[in-house]
Amino acid sequence: MKKTLSFGLAVVAGTTALGSQAQEVQDTMVVVGSRTPTEISQIPGAVWVVEKEELQQQISTGADLKTALGKLVPGLDFAPQGRTNYGQNMRGRSVQVLIDGVSMNSSRGISRQFDSIDPFNIERVEVISGASSLYGGGATGGIINIITRKGEPGGLKLRTETGITTGFNDSSDLDYRLAQSASGGNERVQGYIGVAYQDNGRHFDASGNEIFPDIAQTDLQDNRSIDVLGNLSFNIDANQTLSVGAQLYRSGYEGDRGVYFPNLDATPANLDDAEIRDGYSSDRDPATDRKMVNLQYHHADLLGQNFYLQAFHREEEASFQAFPYSVDDGYEFRASKQNTDLSGIKGLFDAQLSDNIGLTYGLDLTREQFDADQMFFDQAIADASGGLVQEEASIGPRYPGYEVDTIAAFTQADWQVNEGLKLSAGVRQQRMDVEVDDFKGIPGGENDYDATLFNASALYDYGNGHQNWLRYSQGFELPDPAKYYGKSANISVAENPLSAIETDQVELGWRYRGGDWMTQAAIYYAWSDKAVENAEDLSVTVVDEKKRDYGFEGAVTRYFDHGFEAGGTLHLVRSEQKNDDGEWEKRDARYASVSSATAFVGWSDLTRSARLQANHALDLEDAEGREIDGYTTLDMLLSQQTDIGKFSFGVQNLLDEQYSTVWGQRAAMFYSPFYGPEYLYDYQGRGRTYSLTWSHQY
Repeated sequence: MKKTLSFGLAVVAGTTALGSQAQEVQDTMVVVGSRTPTEISQIPGAVWVVEKEELQQQISTGADLKTALGKLVPGLDFAPQGRTNYGQNMRGRSVQVLIDGVSMNSSRGISRQFDSIDPFNIERVEVISGASSLYGGGATGGIINIITRKGEPGGLKLRTETGITTGFNDSSDLDYRLAQSASGGNERVQGYIGVAYQDNGRHFDASGNEIFPDIAQTDLQDNRSIDVLGNLSFNIDANQTLSVGAQLYRSGYEGDRGVYFPNLDATPANLDDAEIRDGYSSDRDPATDRKMVNLQYHHADLLGQNFYLQAFHREEEASFQAFPYSVDDGYEFRASKQNTDLSGIKGLFDAQLSDNIGLTYGLDLTREQFDADQMFFDQAIADASGGLVQEEASIGPRYPGYEVDTIAAFTQADWQVNEGLKLSAGVRQQRMDVEVDDFKGIPGGENDYDATLFNASALYDYGNGHQNWLRYSQGFELPDPAKYYGKSANISVAENPLSAIETDQVELGWRYRGGDWMTQAAIYYAWSDKAVENAEDLSVTVVDEKKRDYGFEGAVTRYFDHGFEAGGTLHLVRSEQKNDDGEWEKRDARYASVSSATAFVGWSDLTRSARLQANHALDLEDAEGREIDGYTTLDMLLSQQTDIGKFSFGVQNLLDEQYSTVWGQRAAMFYSPFYGPEYLYDYQGRGRTYSLTWSHQY
């Protein structure tokens, strides 16, 4: 089999793949663990892949990217549905999201990693569960790598897709999308370009009520996005390949509906009785703008070793919605814009020292730069319009700017002890130098911190499709310098260095692929002795707090005759923290993950398919009595392949369940009552919607 070389993490489990793929997946080559091509049977960990067909199946029901992944990947929480993916953890911890190996995470915790690419340009999504240090900070719960589409040798290939989604609640309740790609090439050069456009209308809950905008983190109502992605791949010679890719992505609000507050000029002013009205306009609308370039080079025989080199640059602007802050004479509206530049270069050697011993080692260098400002809106105009009209009065700093330079060295060794047993171990040493700017009279400064992370694993292959593994691994997350510094002159940069918050994890897993079954399951236990917490004013503090998450993650698919299949996923997680009395108690519901399950039945032949899928989030209650109410939704998809393309009809939330999203319930805990009444932040789930999609390749 020819190796598919990708700097992105590639992993495979494909629990919802077509039955014909059940046997083929055994031989798939993936990139995981040591970031080099590896057979699935050699991976000591719970790994999953969502192929483009599976992803498009979910998208055809009207789901966005993070919603689709939440239903397909065990261990990943269900999606918040708005623009943010805050709290969409894996195994109760944070997840690192990458596109072709380039991290969408940053030291500043802006949770928009999935507001980054249109699913039309995605080849597959690859996931590894559990703590990992493969690509640096942010992967205490796992890694999700989005692999983009590439060109192939052959003539010009075109692909067109268009679709609409509506709940038939109102003329404004309509989403539509249009996408086009072209690819082709020869044995020396291959190219791909894809352009995808999506325009969303207003959204309504199951009761037929227009959903209040997410004024805290922004949502995707009246949102327009365009994703332009292209790449060129060069086969330089028998040993060398080069790939150059670029992306332009914009996702932003384009509507005229906003929240009207009737009591802004009352005495005293308050945020009660708000409603949604026409007439909104603002000098700063919610948006995500991203530019990225990515270069990957591979040499198959450099000093007798495989050599991989990657260089990349990512620029991102994240703008937020006008938000009401309480001041002495009422409420003042402000909206921030936060800018991140990330550049890096990564080099890796893969050496085969003997027939049964392999060694991977390398060096990563990155530089991250951040700055943020805040637009203040004219208070008199805002009060007179009930907050609908936001005209710029001034711009000031929002957070202290900073620069983080990182250097990391790593090595990973594998030993195939005998035909069944494989042992692996590795270490990553990462050092981060932080330089923080002065902020509102508070002096900045410099400091540094580091993290040393280990992993060790044993994998046993019984030779009959069954495998077991035992793995210990460490990952870490970074405290947010922008929110940690600049809030008080008492927290000086020089005397209060940041520290990496490390997570340790042990995992025992099993998988079986063969015949009519595809299964994978793992039990895990993760712990740490520090945590990042939000204060009432939403600044962050690093506290000495023992935290642990443990649970079960699994998926199964059974293939039957005549194209039928059935299966599901299950993630049971319990998050706990140690209190002042030294006893373990349920973790704060604002941070704890919610257990979830899915179940599906499906049928397909060469031209038609049908799928019915149930999604269930369990209830959660913490030690203080704060609750997150679970919910159950049902989705249905039908498709028909014809001579003029494929038609897909999907229904999301088939039973029209009325529910509050997990993010909406968390947001109410975060922002209310300090920033206003609870109803302003309790973001509701969308009611029943119908989607019709047509796609054609020619």
